[in-house]
Amino acid sequence: MPLLIGMVAGEASGDLLGAAIIHELCRIFPDVEITGVAGPKMLEAGTSTLFPLEKLSVMGFTEVLSRARELLQLRAKIKNYFLNHPPDVYIGIDAPDFNLPIEKKLKESGIRTIHCNSPTIWAWRKHRIHNIGRSVDLMLTLFPFEAKYYEAENIPVKYIGHPLADMITASSFPRKRESSKKTIALLPGSRSGEIKYIGPVLLKAAELIHQKYPDISFVAPMINQARYKQFEQQYKIISPNLPLQQSSLRHIAISDGWL
Repeated sequence: MPLLIGMVAGEASGDLLGAAIIHELCRIFPDVEITGVAGPKMLEAGTSTLFPLEKLSVMGFTEVLSRARELLQLRAKIKNYFLNHPPDVYIGIDAPDFNLPIEKKLKESGIRTIHCNSPTIWAWRKHRIHNIGRSVDLMLTLFPFEAKYYEAENIPVKYIGHPLADMITASSFPRKRESSKKTIALLPGSRSGEIKYIGPVLLKAAELIHQKYPDISFVAPMINQARYKQFEQQYKIISPNLPLQQSSLRHIAISDGWL
């Protein structure tokens, strides 16, 4: 019998984490079967998805509120799917407000649950750790200092590090130019909603900077081709004369390109 894994990522950063986990699982268990909610990198790594990851990717209270009914329905569908098709283990990645209730219900039904990427309990709402303990059999943390909070509450925890630490090396970036010309990165985010609301603000701010410092150039790394196209449309309308460098980061797993 193959190992059955349920895996749900909540946004693009979770897709990156999920892909790294899938690669390692496939290395150890060649016949593993993984299904859940996946983005393009997880799909490339060998999982199947119940629906597109974009359906879960929202930004801020307003967008969550406007899509509350849809998100609750999606969560119920995921929970019911895995209750009716029990995996050997369920792995929730990021999106704690979405994933933890699923994990809690599955754990109560006897399905082992893992959560990857700890909520920021060390920064605020520390009391959440008690609900996390009731929801997961194991917490995987990306940073070493996070583990001590779970150890103090006797919650099984494992520090795994961040896959970007292995993916990005000094050779991934161009050598520092001898020129004194400065470059500014515009980083509106990875979600569609972030690009929609933050992208125009950054472009207008870049225009003001360029007017005062015309020698400065700009780059805009995007998480995938869809966000690239979305930001490109804003650029063409808002700041078509802004000096955005034309280059590529396709060899780096975190991005499909620069505008």
